[in-house]
This record gives sequence, C-alpha cells and structure tokens, in this order.
Amino acid sequence: MEKTANNKEEAVISISKLYKSFDDNNVLQGIDFELHKGENAVVLGRSGSGKSVLIKIIAGLLKPDEGTVKVFGKQVDKLGKKELMQLRLRIGFLFQNNALYDSMTVSENLEFTLVRNQKNISGSELSKAIRDVLEEVGLTRAANQLPAELSGGQKKRIAIARTLVLRPDIILYDEPTSELDPITGGEMNELINKVQKRYKASSVIITHDLTCAKTTGDRILMLIDGKFVRQGNFKEVFDTDDKRIRSFFDYNFIQEKNETKSK
Repeated sequence: MEKTANNKEEAVISISKLYKSFDDNNVLQGIDFELHKGENAVVLGRSGSGKSVLIKIIAGLLKPDEGTVKVFGKQVDKLGKKELMQLRLRIGFLFQNNALYDSMTVSENLEFTLVRNQKNISGSELSKAIRDVLEEVGLTRAANQLPAELSGGQKKRIAIARTLVLRPDIILYDEPTSELDPITGGEMNELINKVQKRYKASSVIITHDLTCAKTTGDRILMLIDGKFVRQGNFKEVFDTDDKRIRSFFDYNFIQEKNETKSK
C-alpha cells in the first residue's frame, strides 16, 4: 500500500550542495535535501550509487568534500567530539549488517547500548526500557538468545530495538529489507511505519527495494549519477519516460514477476 505525503513540518536535516568523492569516483555531486519532522524519506538508487555514503555523512561518520550538512540546525562536520557524540544520541542508525555483538545475548546488546550512553540509569529503569522495546518489536521471548540463534528478520528487529532504546529523534535505515524474504521484508516495512507512528521519528530510509519504498516512504528521492533526479510520492517518481528511472522500476517488478513464474 502506497503512503501519502505528510504536511511539511520543520526541517530536522538540511543539506545544501553536498559533494563527496573517493579518488576518481565522484559519488555525490551537488545534493540538496531536507528531512522534515515526522517524515519518512526514502532514498532510492542502485548499489554503489552513494546512498549509504549520504547517511554516513549525516551521522558524522564521513566528512563532505564540499557543501553543508545541518542536523537540528548544527553543521555536523564543524562539531567537536563532545558535541558530535551528543548529537548522535538523537540519531539512531540501523546498519545493513545489524552490527550486533555476537557474544552478548539480546538483552545484553540492548543493556550495553543504554549503559554506555546513560551512565546514571537505574537497574529498574534499565529492565523496563529493554522489556518495552522488545515488546515493541515483538521479540520479548528472544531476550536471552544470542544473535546466532536468530533469523535474519529477527536480527533486524533487534537492531531496531537497540536503536529505539535511546528514543532517537531521527532514524537512519541502511537497506532495512536486504537479504530478507518477501514476507519478512513486508513485516519489516510494517515495523518501520509502526516506529514512525509510535515514536514520531523522522527517518531516512536507504534502499533499492521498491516495495519498501512504496510502503514506507512519505517522499521518495531517486539518486542517479550522484544527484537527485526526481522526487515525490511513488506515483510521481515513476510516472516518467526517463529510461534510467523506468529501468529501475522494471528490474524491481517485471523481472521479479518473471522469476516467480519460472519457479
């Protein structure tokens, strides 16, 4: 089901004329972008198009070559170490590989995140926070399991729980449905929408999965050759004769249908 766009609210992320290259590879070439409060913005593009580079720059994990990136009005690459750490407490980052600690149980993964960032939290507050987020993602029974004992979809849910436990204002999702089967991917999309509604979070969702984009995106931006070439809701983005965009649509949907028929 396609989402409808939210009314514009204040911008929590503002990006102007952003450039980033790695040697001779010009990844981002003049990106302009705003994320509004409470909005799910989906950045679509092929693998290697610079989608993940974009959100790493937003989180301060990479520095831009040119341009400005402001989060909550603060220019990220100008912040000192302490200010950057404080800003990151307001930004949840769902890594593509989930980045769970394999030697820790699910509860210990969540506990480690909370204690590291909220040193004065009490034992009762800690237990309640962990219990609440596990209930939110539907995995209370997995509290004492190790990541290796979980399915791919469960690991994604725990990674989201670890993000939510700090109650971030912005969530950056890096390929949230990658390596998931269609049913589990659909459940992940539902969870992303649930998080938006429950926590009023503003999110940037990086994906090449059109079903994810159509289901979760209030606004979709197509990244091609280092630039946003089209944006709007799903219909507005793909109602075009631009072969670069049409081929992306056809690969996701037409080929998928053909593969299903051949099985």
